[in-house]
Amino acid sequence: MARLILSLDNQVLAEYNMSKERYTIGRLPDNDVRIDNPAVSGHHSLIINILNDSFLEDLNSTNGTYVNGKLIKKHALQNGDVITIGHHQLRFSDEQVSNAEQDEFEKTMVIPSGQQNAEQLKKAERAAEAAALAASDDDDDETERDAGVKLDEEDAAALKAPPKPAPRPAPEPVAHTHTQTGIDPASAPKSLPLAKLQVLSGAFAGRELELTKALTTLGRPGVQVAAITRRAEGYYIVHVESGKEGDFPLVNGQPIGAQARKLADNDVVQLAGVKMGFFAS
Repeated sequence: MARLILSLDNQVLAEYNMSKERYTIGRLPDNDVRIDNPAVSGHHSLIINILNDSFLEDLNSTNGTYVNGKLIKKHALQNGDVITIGHHQLRFSDEQVSNAEQDEFEKTMVIPSGQQNAEQLKKAERAAEAAALAASDDDDDETERDAGVKLDEEDAAALKAPPKPAPRPAPEPVAHTHTQTGIDPASAPKSLPLAKLQVLSGAFAGRELELTKALTTLGRPGVQVAAITRRAEGYYIVHVESGKEGDFPLVNGQPIGAQARKLADNDVVQLAGVKMGFFAS
């Protein structure tokens, strides 16, 4: 059964099991989902459930209805969609989405550690560390949301160079409570909320990937690969390699270049032809 999870400022306020055909959302008491806030219209939007599909429609609201950061009039909801109404968010959760489909997306976009070039990833981590350090040294400038530092020429050249085959040692046994890079989640920064990527385009639209690891490598080798690091200061994305020189991933339509880029909530990342929304939750 599909559910709606209402939240404000990352605090869950209510959950709704969608067992009826129609659900109205708005400020007035006669709505199925009432959001008592001046930014919400009396009857703001409507969800219609038809068999296994759910459709969202804006009811000519004053401030509009957004899905994954985009203004919509009508939208076919998919598992993981985030509906923004005024200052509140409604996450649409459809438990009928199979785990096999989610696994298929991860197999397609998430690169296992055994297939990664250790030297390139080391350069990426160094870039992220330098970017995080630069951000922490610049706390007085609250308007700066994108922190990053450029790699030196040697590091940039190493990232552009094609991966060199390296012997693959037998993996050491790692407890299942450890991340890909051997960091225990229990010792991870507590103040940084977990974030996730949600696919916005293509066959896997609506699929989500939680960024629980200290380092997550995404993309398609030989086409475009990037790494996202989880640090105390936030999440950083850095270019690892691509099939064409100067073909960098995009964040909000702009190439990140040979630098680590700090991600902000609702940023849109385009990597290897796939658009993904970054959501800090």
